[in-house]
Amino acid sequence: MARIVMKFGGTSMAGIERIRNVAARVKREVEAGNEVAVVVSAMAGETDRLVGFCREASSLYDAKEYDVVVSAGEQITSGLLAIALQAAGCKARSWLGWQLPINTSDAHGSARIGEIDTVALDASLADGVVAVIPGFQGVADGQRVTTLGRGGSDTSAVAMAAAMKADRCDIYTDVDGVYTTDPRIVPRARKLGKVTYEEMLELASVGAKVLQTRSVGLAMKENVRVRVLSSFEDGDTSDGHRGTLIVGEEEIDDMERQLITGIAHDKNEAKITLTQVSDRPGSVAAIFAPLADAGINVDMIVQNVAHSTGSTDVTFTVPSADLARTLDVLDKAKDAIGFASLVHDTRVAKVSVVGVGMRSHAGVASTMFTTLGERGINIQAIATSEIKVSVLIEEDYTELAVRVLHTAYGLDAEDAA
Repeated sequence: MARIVMKFGGTSMAGIERIRNVAARVKREVEAGNEVAVVVSAMAGETDRLVGFCREASSLYDAKEYDVVVSAGEQITSGLLAIALQAAGCKARSWLGWQLPINTSDAHGSARIGEIDTVALDASLADGVVAVIPGFQGVADGQRVTTLGRGGSDTSAVAMAAAMKADRCDIYTDVDGVYTTDPRIVPRARKLGKVTYEEMLELASVGAKVLQTRSVGLAMKENVRVRVLSSFEDGDTSDGHRGTLIVGEEEIDDMERQLITGIAHDKNEAKITLTQVSDRPGSVAAIFAPLADAGINVDMIVQNVAHSTGSTDVTFTVPSADLARTLDVLDKAKDAIGFASLVHDTRVAKVSVVGVGMRSHAGVASTMFTTLGERGINIQAIATSEIKVSVLIEEDYTELAVRVLHTAYGLDAEDAA
């Protein structure tokens, strides 16, 4: 017998018929003798609808009341799935975030999970009752409902698996696993059997949409084994899955290890350049300190060689959704920073190659730069980590860059159509 957390996304819960299909999957795990907790998202599009209501009611809405409204979508699907499970002959009940409780910080709209009390839940599971838990929500100070930010149901599921000491956490979504790149761009992309936590964390952070970044970081911290599965394919059971397993590096043997695991891309980037910044100690801090205070995440940073005039240009990227706020912060800090002009460009994209194999192999970056250069794709900025190389390019070249890099690193599937 295993203890399993199953998480179903919005497309899996989009309507009563799909909820019945989810119930059938859960029932199969129960009939296999497993203890099961299910974490659910709101129906596809429902959270956007609720957010729209908040904005329509007031552009300056109270974040606490916002959480009350937007958390309702998961509450509805948890109750409906419990009803569907009962109708299918399974013992089941829903648990809201405050009933467990799932304790979080009081940062409404982007709360962090602190601890989860599983005493009552453990007793219920031991009695053979399926627990249905709304993702994305918790409670602060035992009083106010909180939400974890968009995509937070993945984090809820991993946190529940850690707290329950589950054998694994199965994330059911509309894709059947993690691929070497987006199959819509590269039809010859291959599905991966196993991916390390570090690789998945890097892939998620640079544009792969399969799992939320926070959920992968938490899984790595708590050593939770995660499976990514499709909720629209048969045969994905506890003993016959066809998805991708996210695990520690020690679980992947040398025969399975690849030099490069995947190619990711992200078009939600904006490039900003400050010209003629004073070349003196503290000038760069004057740029990025106010951005940090405003909660704006900066990614790639390039500082040019100082001009003979004693000034330099500084280029960096931010999420495109934060561009307006970034420009406002920099404009207000112009006197403290001391720059001549502020130039921005949203017609850019970040393309990244990721793989633990590059730790022990030279030439990964060289292959990337040579491949892009041969196709006339100019690199505007570069960022690296131990297992990642990212470049910023013109947006129009994104798909071409992904395709040629996928081939250059030998990732194309031989038997693809």
